[in-house]
Amino acid sequence: MPKLQPSKGEVMVRNFTRREAPVFPYKKIAQTILPSWEISLVFAGEKRAKRLNIFLRNKSYTPNVLSYESGICSGEIIICLPVAKKQAQSYGVSYVQFIVFLFIHGLLHLKGLPHGTTMERYERTLLKRFTGATISYDAVT
Repeated sequence: MPKLQPSKGEVMVRNFTRREAPVFPYKKIAQTILPSWEISLVFAGEKRAKRLNIFLRNKSYTPNVLSYESGICSGEIIICLPVAKKQAQSYGVSYVQFIVFLFIHGLLHLKGLPHGTTMERYERTLLKRFTGATISYDAVT
């Protein structure tokens, strides 16, 4: 029988798109930011991401990433691959690097960080550490 829940310190990855999802050591990143958490990483298309954004946040746009706690020390991160593909270049990184950035962003929200300079500093440091890339927020409005 397939495992439906990740165990402590694990990341379960599911892809609900027809696109190939980037393979990356997501577990290593998750263990750095949220050790002992169970993380579910879902790759979604635009329709599913928009429906989830309406349901979870009452927002009617298609997000690049959503994250929410699903229990004590467990959470889910949903990344919309088509939106990420469109946005990566405007942040000055590759598609795969942007997916990693969005995963880091979602983990930091699960950790309790709000948007702002502190979150951006952590994002830059962690993205550099795990991909060698530097992200540019300046080009994004």
